[in-house]
Amino acid sequence: MKTKEFIADLKAKSVEELNAELVAAKKELFNLRFQNATNQLENTSRIKEVRRNIARIQSVMTEKANA
Repeated sequence: MKTKEFIADLKAKSVEELNAELVAAKKELFNLRFQNATNQLENTSRIKEVRRNIARIQSVMTEKANA
């Protein structure tokens, strides 16, 4: 999914949905780090992508809280 589409999708969601997506992304990041530590991770760039998605989710949550 493209970045702009992802952000537009996030802005359309409610705070509860964003919170659920944030929890899911953090779990995925934990699993990716665990796989990386045990040398089972093939696509290491996925870690960077998930970290940025977490930051995007948190940014949209902050925007909604300030609005």
